[in-house]
Amino acid sequence: MSAGTLTPRAVFVTRETDYELLIARHATRGQARFFLDGRDERIEAVEARHARFHLVLAQARAAVPADWRQVSIRRADLDRFRFDGDDVVVAVGQDGLVANVAKYLENQPVVGVNPAPDLYDGVLARAAVERLGPLLPAIANGAAPMERRTMVEAVLDDGRRLTALNEIFVGHGSHQSARYRIETGGAAENQSSSGLIVASGTGATGWARSISEATHLAIPLGAEERAVAFWVREPFASRTTATTLRAGKLEAAPLLVTSRMNEGGVIFADGIEGDFLAFDWGRAVRIAPATRTFNLVTG
Repeated sequence: MSAGTLTPRAVFVTRETDYELLIARHATRGQARFFLDGRDERIEAVEARHARFHLVLAQARAAVPADWRQVSIRRADLDRFRFDGDDVVVAVGQDGLVANVAKYLENQPVVGVNPAPDLYDGVLARAAVERLGPLLPAIANGAAPMERRTMVEAVLDDGRRLTALNEIFVGHGSHQSARYRIETGGAAENQSSSGLIVASGTGATGWARSISEATHLAIPLGAEERAVAFWVREPFASRTTATTLRAGKLEAAPLLVTSRMNEGGVIFADGIEGDFLAFDWGRAVRIAPATRTFNLVTG
């Protein structure tokens, strides 16, 4: 890591627990309990998961070396938070939270802490909280095992860009029919579909996998392979639209998409629909493997 600061900073990223979301929606515990009782669920179980999460979070924060700095932010504040070059990012939560952090980073190492291994798969959030104490200094010293996962980058014709660990979606904000021109490797056509996604090897196990299985268009991708792949969702053939370019691997040649939507066109990353780029008529976007990687600590 660089010497830009005196000591590293541990940045803890979390999201609201189910209990916190219930209280925010229903104002009181009693109202939340009444809501759950009507659905044959018990607030005590939700409270237990809430308490367990905060216990793990407290353990994780206590594991930070005494001379380090640390700060905690919520997922909703990521787009307003400034990461430093010497930050070590600790995402405490499900795999999706680890992916949500990726687009806001510039090569900072990320370790995912799984707060409930019996509930969450831990594909990206692999670290047990008990291992965090020795792991953090190893990360700062460049001695921790790490995967450098390929990301996807979309660059608009005006220079604005989005980066994603899993996938980038291009289509209509309401997921209704989207019209656009698609081009890659010298082939091009106009299309009407429910949008398209461009996924990395990491994302190929999620949304892209469901599209791949539904369309029987499988494209093998490794998590660290310098390539991404695209899939078109439900392309519709008509007098002016075609369905030839339905899926493909992007290595040397990027995917070029030009909007034919009068309004409502969007580009968003990793399922965060509220943080999008407008993609209305005439706008063009270039999508390809990103130049930077997502540095996932695996120890």
